[in-house]
Amino acid sequence: MPKGVACSVANCNFWEEGNNCGAKEIKVEIDQHAGVRFNEEFAGDELGVFHKDQAKQSAATCCLTFKPKE
Repeated sequence: MPKGVACSVANCNFWEEGNNCGAKEIKVEIDQHAGVRFNEEFAGDELGVFHKDQAKQSAATCCLTFKPKE
């Protein structure tokens, strides 16, 4: 897990005391692809390589690691 990842979304399953993220990995995507499931075969590119996007500003990104606490 990367150190120093701050998170203020307290209802996330990975939220830890001190507003820290306890996820083993962080997944960041552009808002345009927020609902796409890239782990499914039909959503991958022709070669099965990870896709790359560019965001013009930070507001155009979202965190896919968020998982609500049960």
